[in-house]
Amino acid sequence: MAKWYTADLHFGHKRIIEFCKRPFASVAEMNAKIIGNFQSRVQPDDDLWIIGDFAFGQSESISQFEGWFHGLPGRKHLILGNHDDEAIVSLPWESVEGIARVTDGTQKLVLCHYPMITWEDARDDALQLFGHVHDQWPGTRNSVNVGVDQWDFCPVQIDDIRRRAAKLDVNKHWEDVEHGNAL
Repeated sequence: MAKWYTADLHFGHKRIIEFCKRPFASVAEMNAKIIGNFQSRVQPDDDLWIIGDFAFGQSESISQFEGWFHGLPGRKHLILGNHDDEAIVSLPWESVEGIARVTDGTQKLVLCHYPMITWEDARDDALQLFGHVHDQWPGTRNSVNVGVDQWDFCPVQIDDIRRRAAKLDVNKHWEDVEHGNAL
């Protein structure tokens, strides 16, 4: 069983293609590419953490939401994002939370849709994983954007996240909020 992380799928959101310069001619193409990428990586017994903004649409689109949901493999967990309304929350998730603390191997993680400046166990090497800002900011050495716009529309695993984190800048506000080692 592996753990996978992602954010900001925005299934069904036509304008996200323009907003984030996603390389798709249509929403249907975008949705199919994301689902295909996930199906080629995530196994049925893996945990898939969607860190906000699963889909975008009206609650009357529940059958579409269900189709996208069931098209994704794995045991799906939702960390609430700003576009995750009642219809999305009502899907059969393994868990739905505003924020979660997860351990992946020896790595402590804090999952929140929004980037944070500090979090529980931040001084003890806990990484924060977020989305929300799409293609605008990859994060810092200890707080990494796992959104699909940053990862070629694919979910990612902890080893890839750690490798990217090591190449990112140190959190320039660390000393403003924490004392001690800045990752």
